[in-house]
Amino acid sequence: MISHDLVGSDQMVRFNQLMQNPLFRSFLLFSAFRAVYGMGILVVTWFLATSDNTPFWFSIIFLLFSMVFSRVLFKFIKSKWKKDDESITST
Repeated sequence: MISHDLVGSDQMVRFNQLMQNPLFRSFLLFSAFRAVYGMGILVVTWFLATSDNTPFWFSIIFLLFSMVFSRVLFKFIKSKWKKDDESITST
């Protein structure tokens, strides 16, 4: 019979191993980034599309620009995050 302490510690070990995996950490960062950034883009696009002062095509241009900008921004965040990870592991 396995005690609850061993099962809990085994789960923590697995969780820590998962969090150390660079692929998983990158996926986690990408998911959080897309959720926050995407929600902001949807709100701004909705305001642009429903505004009487802007033409409908302006929201389409905004979405195209945001696709390119999100890639550049994510690469910047990822490179900063990678530098922070390297400085933590080297100390």
